[in-house]
Amino acid sequence: MSTSTAKTRFEIAIPLYPKVDLLDVAAPRELFSWIKPNSTELDVVIAFVASSPDPIVTRDGTRILPDTTFADCRRTGRQFQLLWVPGGEVPELQSTMRDPDYLAFLREQSAAARWVTSVCEGALLLASAGLLDGYTATTHWAFLPCLRQFPAIHVAPGHPRFIVDRNRVTGGGISSGLDEALELIARIAGYDVAVQIQAVTQYFPNPPIRGSIPETQGCPLDPP
Repeated sequence: MSTSTAKTRFEIAIPLYPKVDLLDVAAPRELFSWIKPNSTELDVVIAFVASSPDPIVTRDGTRILPDTTFADCRRTGRQFQLLWVPGGEVPELQSTMRDPDYLAFLREQSAAARWVTSVCEGALLLASAGLLDGYTATTHWAFLPCLRQFPAIHVAPGHPRFIVDRNRVTGGGISSGLDEALELIARIAGYDVAVQIQAVTQYFPNPPIRGSIPETQGCPLDPP
């Protein structure tokens, strides 16, 4: 007789928009997808969500096909346990910061999500939805002045790879999503699972270049 226990379904939403950064979505999807074969407890489902089923073209020209739409999630009452909001190209990012449908989806899902997270300029989308008010957060180094324009948000000093404040997790620029995703995996699936995923993806960074973060020159977005 089998003694196996059914896994708990854990759904992750990555809401897309035009000119999103590829690594902002590919890195977490890759790492999160390894939870399922390494965890005895969680059945992880990852969904790319967008305003329409049409392909999304990323900043570098890669085409991503959404798995579902904002409207379909509302119609079916689909609730995600983790919301991961990516950054993207400035004109499209700024348009999305003013997109009522996109922001409404963030607000609707965050109300019951266990984790509300972002990487890179995705923090500005959470900020525009009012979802970082009262929290400490970070973003890409070049957009920290933009995040400081939201007075209810405490911007973390320096350039941390990510910040955890209760159930809000915000990451720095692009590659920070790798560190952030591993931290979330440890919190969601356990430290041992995170260690296994670190090994299978061989994420032991030792970059051959030793540069430094440039001085911030002010918010690169147009005034609201």
